[in-house]
Amino acid sequence: MKKVIILGFFVLSILACNSKKETEISSEVQLPQRPNILWLVTEDMGAYIPPFGDLTVETPNLTRLANEGVIYPNLYSTSGVCAPSRAAIATGMYPSGFGANHMRVNSNTKQTGLKKYEAISPSEVKMISELLRENGYYCTNNYKEDYQFKAPVTAWNESSKYAHWRNKAEGQPFYAVFNFTETHESGLFEPYGFREVETRHYHEGDTSYVWKNNKLADAKNRMTEAETPVHLLKNTKFNIPPYLPDNAVVRNDMWKVYNNIAEMDKQVGAVLKQLEEDGLLENTIIFFYGDHGGPLPREKRLIYDSGLNTPMIIRFPKKVNSGQKDEQLISFVDFAPTLLSLIGVEPPKHLQGQAFLGAYKAKNKRNYIHGAADRFDEVTDVIRAVRDGQFKYLRNYRPEQGYYLPLGYRERIPTMQELLRLRDEGELNEIQMQWFRDHKPKEELFDCKADPFELNNIADDPAYADKLQELRAEMDRWLTEINDDPTLPEAQLIKNLWSGNDSQPVTALPEIAYANKKGTISCATEGASIGYKIKSKNGAFPKIWSIYKKPFELSKDAELLVKAHRIGFKSSEIIEVNISDLK
Repeated sequence: MKKVIILGFFVLSILACNSKKETEISSEVQLPQRPNILWLVTEDMGAYIPPFGDLTVETPNLTRLANEGVIYPNLYSTSGVCAPSRAAIATGMYPSGFGANHMRVNSNTKQTGLKKYEAISPSEVKMISELLRENGYYCTNNYKEDYQFKAPVTAWNESSKYAHWRNKAEGQPFYAVFNFTETHESGLFEPYGFREVETRHYHEGDTSYVWKNNKLADAKNRMTEAETPVHLLKNTKFNIPPYLPDNAVVRNDMWKVYNNIAEMDKQVGAVLKQLEEDGLLENTIIFFYGDHGGPLPREKRLIYDSGLNTPMIIRFPKKVNSGQKDEQLISFVDFAPTLLSLIGVEPPKHLQGQAFLGAYKAKNKRNYIHGAADRFDEVTDVIRAVRDGQFKYLRNYRPEQGYYLPLGYRERIPTMQELLRLRDEGELNEIQMQWFRDHKPKEELFDCKADPFELNNIADDPAYADKLQELRAEMDRWLTEINDDPTLPEAQLIKNLWSGNDSQPVTALPEIAYANKKGTISCATEGASIGYKIKSKNGAFPKIWSIYKKPFELSKDAELLVKAHRIGFKSSEIIEVNISDLK
């Protein structure tokens, strides 16, 4: 079977092989005044799908979405791994500026000897979903959070395996996030086959369904190993990137990658079908993207393009700007201001990203994107990156340390095991051995157009001295702006976050006052979000926490539950208040 296989996974395919028209995307897109926003987020996703030039596997749903929308080949995560990246998405802030840069902040304590902690954002920072809720949106997350901090109860209307826009009030706009984990790195080493949890995406639009049950799919919606591959021949000839050996082990892992993408595409189709059946397609802006780059060794966790770059598709109502490609640089920190801009709300000044769409679209496009690598599970490196449209600059803060660090989770991947075996047997070539060098230069510079795999360090080439100096200066500016000290040990970071104390700060108990038939709630902790519930006449509290913003009408015999929570602090206890007791 003839397949046109472009250099999969990578920026080369994005830059050179896409047939979409490269054009200026209009900032005057005619959108509904309060559009619904649907996010379809997959994991560990490089540009290995047809809309971005890799024709190895069929993705009919994503291909349709791209044909009806705009593709964005130059979206970059702030980290090559999920939790720091999701911190950036949720807050619009760079993770390494508020303690969210180490993967994960509350685990691997036995190996690291560190205390469990959470990232603490500046007091003015709220999760983007909370800001949308404040503007009347019904916000759901299905279902992964993983922000490096616990989400306040005010963050979502629903966050669960079966959270869905269908529970919103009639006519209420929604912001709904669906996370697809099928393409995750672990799909390369767990018992092969599709995860039971993914069946949640297959519920076929029964509007009478109550989203509680976790048994949504029948057998016809599950694929067995015997039925795979779906749209991919097992003998497909892959183009293996030069830093991996071209042998049966690696090809088999790539085969798994593409089969998992095919399954993820089916799940995307199931959600899109529900949207169409509900008559909401043409009032909804649909985003598809990955949480960072690819799942294979020398991709995930690294801040080469293979670890940071992930494809994005946006479909606008009525297919506005369909068939186009937007080449501008976009960072994950740009999502929060862009969401607000799309609903006509001016983004707060403290956000570190800039809107790339909507009423408050930035006047100037980005010149640079930035990335960071720190602790990943039990091993730590310290690298910062800045990239413009062509060149990537890396600053290694631990040059005495090798590139490859033995990380137990990654070493469960057959390809990683094969790399280590071939290394020990002296069978890797010079390019494949680069990752196993026992030390690093202090600085690296790559021409990502001429050298998309970032293998040829040109930092010492006098021909690029001006570019090296430019990117050095930009990195210094960025580190100062976000208050990132890469030399700070993580133990000291924890002390700084906790203001020198030995334990995590706790959000103060909220206080309730009642006067002139109105309730007022306050909290002594600066920046705390306050949630409340009012008991109904039938004696039950609602499931969803309301967000307190200003005094509200309240009967003199009302009963309330109240809770306060600042990001990174322990939440307050829930207090129950009977207004009649306050007199």
